[in-house]
Amino acid sequence: KQLQNQLRQAQKMEAIGTLAGGIAHDFNNILAAILGHTELTLMQLDQKDKAQRYLSEVLNASDRAKDLVAQILSFSRQSDSELKPMQISSVIKEALRLIRSTLPTTITIEKNIQDQQSIVVGNATQIHQILMNLCTNAAHAMKGEGGILTVELNAIDIQINAVGQSASYPPSLGPGQYVQLSVIDTGHGIAGH
Repeated sequence: KQLQNQLRQAQKMEAIGTLAGGIAHDFNNILAAILGHTELTLMQLDQKDKAQRYLSEVLNASDRAKDLVAQILSFSRQSDSELKPMQISSVIKEALRLIRSTLPTTITIEKNIQDQQSIVVGNATQIHQILMNLCTNAAHAMKGEGGILTVELNAIDIQINAVGQSASYPPSLGPGQYVQLSVIDTGHGIAGH
């Protein structure tokens, strides 16, 4: 179990290393907005309305920087085995914001989140990591040519048919309400054997 935890931590650190370039780029853009709007504010202190508008932009950019740091810290924490209720759509949106900065501009991200409200019991860090890994793999499949990376979240209702099986879902899933996360790319795919 200790080796599994160490391996999981090593994989997370490797993923963070891959993301570091994109994160640094995003963080520099956020800091540029903070600095630029602060400088504009200093030049406009005699015009109160403009100063308030610029300061509001400084606050927005600071909030984005704070969220980015929180994502990195959350992703790198070692104690990630706690399961708790969470709104999965917000975890997906956070991960997609982070992955956008690491992908080439030739790859378009489309998100189709039909199910905004579903609460699942899980671990946000692990779901975040799974989505990051799936998106990174999809990006590798489209490397060079570019393409479209689609992330979908749908509520599904599995029902048992007349034969006693659920159509197109693993038999281990009993009837009930589920949330289905899909990552689809326009890459070359896996060669047939």
